[in-house]
Amino acid sequence: YRSTWYPRDRTASRRSYCGIRSIEAARRSDRPVVKDLYVTWDEYHRLIERLSLAIHESGWQFDSLLCLARGGLRVGDIISRIYDMPLAILAASSYREAAGRSQGELDIGEYITMTQGKLQGRLLLVDDLVDSGVTLGRVVEHLKERFPALDEVRTAVIWHKACSTFKPDYHVEYLPTNPWIHQPFEVYDAMGPQNLAARLRSAASG
Repeated sequence: YRSTWYPRDRTASRRSYCGIRSIEAARRSDRPVVKDLYVTWDEYHRLIERLSLAIHESGWQFDSLLCLARGGLRVGDIISRIYDMPLAILAASSYREAAGRSQGELDIGEYITMTQGKLQGRLLLVDDLVDSGVTLGRVVEHLKERFPALDEVRTAVIWHKACSTFKPDYHVEYLPTNPWIHQPFEVYDAMGPQNLAARLRSAASG
C-alpha cells in the first residue's frame, strides 16, 4: 500500500516555504520533483489505522490522548475509538496566509476541551502531519509548561516531511521531497452552502 503521487504545477505563492525549499533542493540533486500528494478517503483512513497499529506495536502505553484541531481531529477520533479512550482537543493554527498554504503566526487555544479527568501521566499528542515542525514543537513546549502533571509527551502524525525541524515519535509516511498534501476533505474548503446545494442537486439528477 502507498498513497498516489501526482506532479502538478502550482505557483510559488500558493505553497509553503518548506515546499519551495524542497523543490529547489530536488532540482539541484537531480531527484524527481514531487510537488503534490493526493490522498483518497480510503487511503486516509488506512494510514490512520497504520499509525494506530505502529503506536500499539511500540509497546508504549498512554494515559491521555490529545489531538490538534483542525488537522488532527479525524486522526484523534479514530485513534480514540480504537483505544477506547476519551479524546481531548486543542485548537492550534499557523496556516492563515495564501489560502492556508503559507505559515503565519502560530495561535494556540487558551483552553483544552475534554469531557472528563485532566491531562496527566503519559500523553499522546496527534496531528495529521508535521511540516515545518514549528506548530508541533511549540505545542509540546506549551503542554509541558501548562500541565506539570504530565510525565511524558509523545507525538504521532500520518506524514513527516523531511524539512521539519521537529521529529515526531510516530509517523506512517516520511516525505523526502516535502510535497503539498491534498487531503480528501479539502473539497469542502471554501465550498459554501450554495455550492454544496448545487453539487447535491447535480448528483441527484444523475
